[in-house]
Amino acid sequence: MLQQVLDALEGNRTFRRKVEHIETLNARQAEYGEVKGLPLSIQKYLQDSRIQLYQHQVDATQLIREGENVLITTPTASGKTLAFNLPIMETLSQDEEATALYIYPAKALANDQLSVLKHLESSCGLDFKPNIYDGDTPKNIRPWIKENSRLILTNPYMLHLILGWHYQWSRFYRNLKYVVIDEAHHYRGVFGSNVAFLIRRLRRICNHYGSYPQFILSSATLANPEEFSRNLVGKTFQEVNHDTSPSGKKHFILYNPFAKWGDLSTHQETKNLFQLMVLNDLQTLCFTVSRKMAEIIAMWTKRELNETRPDMVNRITAYRSGYLAEERRKIEKGLKTGSLVGVTCTNALELGVDLGSLDGVIISGYPGTMISTWQQAGRAGRAENESLVVMVAFENALDQYLMKHPEFLFHKSHENAVIDLQNRRIVNGHLLCSIKELPLTVDDFERYFEADYDTLEEIRQMGLVQETGQGLTYVGRKDPAMEISLDQISSDHFRVFHNKHLMETMDRQHAYSEAHEGAVLINQGETYIVDQFNLKKRTINVKKMDVDYHTQALRNVEVTIEKELNNRKIGNFSVSFGEVKVTQDFYKYKEMLYGKTLATHELDLPPLKYHTRGLWFTVPGIVADALENIFTKKDAYAGSLHGAEHALISMFPLLVLCDRFDIGGLSTNYHPQTGKATIFIYDAYEGGIGLAEKAVEVMDKLVEVTRDMVKSCQCRKGCPTCIYSPKCGNDNKPLHKRGTIFLLESIMKMMEDENMDFATHLAIDHLEISSPPLKTSMVGAEGYHEFENPQNLTQKGESFYLNGNYQEALSCFQKALQMDENLLSAWKYQGMIEQLQDHQPEALKSLKRALQIDPDNPETIYYLAVSLYKTGNHKECRDLAEKLTRLRGDWDDAWCVLGMARQALGEGENAIHAYHKALEINPLNEEAGDNLKELLED
Repeated sequence: MLQQVLDALEGNRTFRRKVEHIETLNARQAEYGEVKGLPLSIQKYLQDSRIQLYQHQVDATQLIREGENVLITTPTASGKTLAFNLPIMETLSQDEEATALYIYPAKALANDQLSVLKHLESSCGLDFKPNIYDGDTPKNIRPWIKENSRLILTNPYMLHLILGWHYQWSRFYRNLKYVVIDEAHHYRGVFGSNVAFLIRRLRRICNHYGSYPQFILSSATLANPEEFSRNLVGKTFQEVNHDTSPSGKKHFILYNPFAKWGDLSTHQETKNLFQLMVLNDLQTLCFTVSRKMAEIIAMWTKRELNETRPDMVNRITAYRSGYLAEERRKIEKGLKTGSLVGVTCTNALELGVDLGSLDGVIISGYPGTMISTWQQAGRAGRAENESLVVMVAFENALDQYLMKHPEFLFHKSHENAVIDLQNRRIVNGHLLCSIKELPLTVDDFERYFEADYDTLEEIRQMGLVQETGQGLTYVGRKDPAMEISLDQISSDHFRVFHNKHLMETMDRQHAYSEAHEGAVLINQGETYIVDQFNLKKRTINVKKMDVDYHTQALRNVEVTIEKELNNRKIGNFSVSFGEVKVTQDFYKYKEMLYGKTLATHELDLPPLKYHTRGLWFTVPGIVADALENIFTKKDAYAGSLHGAEHALISMFPLLVLCDRFDIGGLSTNYHPQTGKATIFIYDAYEGGIGLAEKAVEVMDKLVEVTRDMVKSCQCRKGCPTCIYSPKCGNDNKPLHKRGTIFLLESIMKMMEDENMDFATHLAIDHLEISSPPLKTSMVGAEGYHEFENPQNLTQKGESFYLNGNYQEALSCFQKALQMDENLLSAWKYQGMIEQLQDHQPEALKSLKRALQIDPDNPETIYYLAVSLYKTGNHKECRDLAEKLTRLRGDWDDAWCVLGMARQALGEGENAIHAYHKALEINPLNEEAGDNLKELLED
């Protein structure tokens, strides 16, 4: 049966031309071992269950027995769970007070594991009363669990909320011997960084009660297991990574609908393959990208089988979250018994649920990580059974790269899981939680929290803690744990409602880009239209609507370098890393269908500004000259930079575990701070989450795979498979594919430290693809010309202003105003600089002109009020400042300048009131404090 499918894929012309690669993974014999000295009850259980231990299970057990923290990274279905359950059961049988905590990333995994543990308990004649403690646990049995259970299964969300009630769990924490963190690779990015501090809080509470538990991590294979486990827990680990379980022969096929131009979509090709496999009686699980596609592919298949094999229609079904529990159990049973031959599903069946041994798996679209790919593939051919896996590609760059470079899938892991212990917002939130849980001493701070003392000072300045003899103590009214989301950094959340029911929450960044008014929002495979976007209340209302188009928000992006933290030299190439400020202006959105723009609509949203961390590198003039000499078309240089930025971002998740929407980028022909053409890639989160920092470490590999991806694409001018981006704020313009390849190859040559003349050597390499004649060298001419427009001149001037280069900034603003007299920012900044230079009459003139353009611009009003005060126009200053406090009553500087004007006019009591308001908002406003003191002493 399986051979018939292989023959069809290799011999049938319909399939054969789209099979990019077949990798046959040979069968592997098991290597067995023995754990000596196990309690008789556990030995009997193993004998009765006819379980022979694999050598890696024996190795893990022995390390745990020796008191080591252990990281188990063997593949799916290799027996990781038994590897840690055995030594834990042994300890619980020998010590009647001992307890253990199992942490799972999802409730479903905990539910599945509970039945395994209960079976172990009864089979071994033990009594440790395993129980799940999460949000679904009935309140009436919670006290009993706290007092009696010796093994608790929970998830990070519940643990986060109950740590503050640790005194109710004192028995459990006092006797805690083991903490198991299963599926640990899920803890990366924002979620992982939050969980890392959650685990440190847990360790601190355990130590407070006198216990020092061992930590056991179970994870998929990673490129950085040692670094990852240390960052997650704060301890060193011994890794068990040699898989000694048996494995049947597995045929892994890479199937590319875009290998030859055809008229079938990835979803239609998936349906055809699914039908081929079930018709040959291969029990098959088909993973799809959404709940909707799981339903549609099952429906298509059943419809066609009804014409040819009606007897098989009832043996096909879809499976997804949202089904009732009894429906899901029925489908799972059908797979185990064989009554079902084909099931389409989302990643809900990727792990956790025991489905028995399947013959085949279809992965419709690269799941985004190698980890998910192998977990899905691992559903087929368990034990020694031969199996078939087919991965069907989408058109995007990542899928297409893997089709052309199968070695990336089948060799060692390249994926780095990133946990960031430096994000101030995350650190501050968990420090507050920790202080509320137990008073924090300096020793505790240094031992558990890898942060600097500036962070501690920030906590003090919040006014939520106070010094006591026991350390820092929490005095705030709200429980900080209730204010922190483990999945998000920002507390600036928007709530999405459908029919008055909360559907999801998202931070402002994602709300602007994905859920603006008129946006098509996809939630669990269903489509909704945003019909109300309330900035003030931070609420988004949607209505369900089936539409075939999608929306794309366009934005202008500015990146300002605030501080360079690191610089890595790779040969002759240099990449910087540091703190950056990102400003995004979402100005319109498009309705699109298959790449065609149906309509364009304006957006009216205030600019989004956030501080994050990113990497950047510049393009040497010699490379720019060579590129411009070869590709003479207008915008070729800008298009090359833009294409390289898109391509690097598209390949980023191949090496650093993240979604491409977790990162942002910017390319520019000229950046005022570097003085050169520059490409930025930054974390799309306030404070950064370590993604760009990890990318600096793997930059050489990132450039190599990106070059290979773009070069192997068959298109001529660029397409979604190589340099187009689904989230480009500039509508994927300009882009230049050949220039992108040239630029990436130039960077690779620099990295390889080749001492050569780029202008000649590289040009000769590419002359054959260039039809126009070489032009004379012009360093950055195209870029300079592109930058010389009012908007870019204003942005350039703002960058100079922020870096203290006021004369250069003033020159930019004056040039911009010669081109367009109605530029608010240019007039405003010009006035601010004139004010700094004490040219008050000129400052008044510029700021009043800015106010004519926008009478309610708070910054303009503030600086004009200051200039009026400095020139003695106190009454006019007071009137303007009063308007400002009505517009921005949360600005301490607004109240301060109002107080100064009132004080100058002899309105003492009113001045005192204004200074008090300023100091309520910001107790550190020295000017308000000094002026108030002077008034009160008179």
